Amino acid sequence: MGENLSIVTISLLLLLASTSAVQVFDIKSYGGQPNADITQALTKAWTAACAVAGSKVVISAGTYKLGVVTLLGPCKGAIEFNLQGTLEAPSDVASFKGKDFWVSFERIDSLTVSGGGVFDGKGQMAWQKNNCNQNYNCKILPSNIRFDFLTNSIVRDIQSKDSKFFHINVLGCKSLQIQHVTITAPGNSPNTDGIHIGRSSSITITDANIGTGDDCISIGDGTQDITVNQVTCGPGHGISVGSLGKYQNEQPVSGIKVIGGTFSNTENGVRIKTWPASPPGIASDIHFENLIMNNVDNPILIDQGYCPNGQCSKKSPSKVKISNVSFKNIRGTSSTKEAVKLICSSSVPCQQVVVADIDLVNKGSGGSATSSCVNIKPTILGKQNPPACTTKQ
Repeated sequence: MGENLSIVTISLLLLLASTSAVQVFDIKSYGGQPNADITQALTKAWTAACAVAGSKVVISAGTYKLGVVTLLGPCKGAIEFNLQGTLEAPSDVASFKGKDFWVSFERIDSLTVSGGGVFDGKGQMAWQKNNCNQNYNCKILPSNIRFDFLTNSIVRDIQSKDSKFFHINVLGCKSLQIQHVTITAPGNSPNTDGIHIGRSSSITITDANIGTGDDCISIGDGTQDITVNQVTCGPGHGISVGSLGKYQNEQPVSGIKVIGGTFSNTENGVRIKTWPASPPGIASDIHFENLIMNNVDNPILIDQGYCPNGQCSKKSPSKVKISNVSFKNIRGTSSTKEAVKLICSSSVPCQQVVVADIDLVNKGSGGSATSSCVNIKPTILGKQNPPACTTKQ
């Protein structure tokens, strides 16, 4: 019996070993060299790796030029994109030929992106051409990385810098973990959101360090079950749910948790923003907890009259219904007097909002911090500095 068992065990181990063997596809085997353009080499390596079960594409240390590339699935099995070096995007927007991305990972199950390497978007020239602050329907510039329709995937230990537009754009993904990523761009670089998530579910972002010219993390419509843990944010515009209500037929947003993190010298801390005169929408089950604010302009903000640069009509209120929201254990310093602003819609006032254990000190001028509430009657718990809803507008 023991002998038979050992034969079965050995057979099983051999089977496991054979199925877990990962084939390595190094771009150097396909002609990819440092200080040269590796667009063709990477495309060939990816195609070959995608065709086998269990593979790894490797870009070793060094600096490489890379044009626009789509790394497309589905693949035969799990696949890893291992970037150890630095990829450099073309500086000139014209070379993107209207594409809104630089590197796209699309329709892949069990993708791992790792290696500690850098996606350098070379955005400096493009930022000067960005007119989105004046033009409501501006031309969208290329994002550094798109993750479209991925499932059961992990992105870890990578860096994105100086994207022309969003750094990481997540769309239509399910069960995606983003761990220990670093995202950097100057504070005055327009629309360089760190991570934007739309129409995705079961996404976790853990231990990210993000400093850009726009939202560190922004959450768009149709996004559900998102957990953000231990994010360091700044410079930038904070972590935003929205903006919502800009377009017809937006899908509900729900199940958002931002737990643990530090915001330094940002325009906002945590906010929910919706456009006035919007179609109906829903944002619910949204929770912000255990956060530290260092010199933040608007640490806690609900803004249902979001209308940047007067690009919309404020004649009618937002119809996006906000409910079941909590702000708990948020402390630190505000750079403005109004540390807490909860400005809800007169059409659909906010409901089931809890404000608990707030301690925010005004480091700017004008005296002690204040808190304003409009079209909302929050449940108030624990310490309240500033006192909740001290100014009514």
